[in-house]
Amino acid sequence: MSNEIAAIKAKRLLINIAKYVLLVFAAFVALVPIVSCVITAFKTDEEYASTNVMTLPESWLNFDNFVIAWQKADMGHAFLNSFIVLVCVLAGSVLISSMLAYVLNRFKFHGNGLIRNLFTIATLIPGIATQVTVYQIMTSLHLVNSLPGYIILMMGTDVITIYIFLQFFENLPVSLDESAILDGCSYFGVFFKILLPLLKPAIVTSAILKGVGTYNEYYMANLYLQDKTKYQVVSTSLYVFSGPMGSQYNYICAGVLITIIPALIIFLLCQDQIYSGMAAGAVKG
Repeated sequence: MSNEIAAIKAKRLLINIAKYVLLVFAAFVALVPIVSCVITAFKTDEEYASTNVMTLPESWLNFDNFVIAWQKADMGHAFLNSFIVLVCVLAGSVLISSMLAYVLNRFKFHGNGLIRNLFTIATLIPGIATQVTVYQIMTSLHLVNSLPGYIILMMGTDVITIYIFLQFFENLPVSLDESAILDGCSYFGVFFKILLPLLKPAIVTSAILKGVGTYNEYYMANLYLQDKTKYQVVSTSLYVFSGPMGSQYNYICAGVLITIIPALIIFLLCQDQIYSGMAAGAVKG
């Protein structure tokens, strides 16, 4: 009996050791690129050319790279464009997704199940497979190389966002709608005055997912915002430091750290709402 207990304890010990080894490895994989980016951002051109990635810079007070990255990449203009895109995309995406989920959940009509199934099928189609068709449509509508066109493209309703709102609507009693309608409220009034305020956790969850994707989007921004001097966003602004003769990664890393600052500030200021929204969005009820 004692041998079996000892074997069980040894097995649990090995499992715990394996867990910690995997956690340390995962942390190492996640932190090494960040650490190397920070180190490279403070190196001069001579240091970057003559040292390896993990060699510490001679001075941690060398902020010339940040100044050059901000000025040469015109990051002030890029941040302004990204802010406009982010606000419009989040507002449009949340509104469209929530209204669509409201219709699919509250109204029973022929084709309701078909529409849901089509959204499910759409998740199985790789986005890159539709790019030729999407680009042709955008070109025919004269929306290529246009900030409003890019906003409309990014505002496209995400299937994940729809299902997040559907999940929350399923937990809101229909009696709320019926009571409001009996009191003379219209369907729009029911949605905007009663149901939408109750969807705050879903809105926070959807805004986080959509906001991170929009802020970091590079492929779409590079493809549809072709005039980089006029329509550059944060993700494409650092492209100025890349060229056929090589890339200036010390300036790129400095610019990357600059782009992280707004997201970090927003996270620190809104972390309670983010955590509560994500936790509420992960479960029903």
